[in-house]
Amino acid sequence: MEERAQELALYIIENKTTVRAAANRFGISKSTVHKDLSERLPVINQGLYQQVKTILNENKAERHIRGGIATRKKYKGE
Repeated sequence: MEERAQELALYIIENKTTVRAAANRFGISKSTVHKDLSERLPVINQGLYQQVKTILNENKAERHIRGGIATRKKYKGE
């Protein structure tokens, strides 16, 4: 689990991806990704946690924009 948490963090940092994309890539649930990153990673590697936390906060701030784009594509038939 500790190794997975670090791999998830590195994947998200390197690709600047979302929790959902990381979950799909590793074949696990979003809640497992959240648990690994928010509970396990700070205990294992605080520096890595701070880096991934920054990206996750950016994603959280931008998610309403992504939702609007997805809705527009859905109704335009793209």
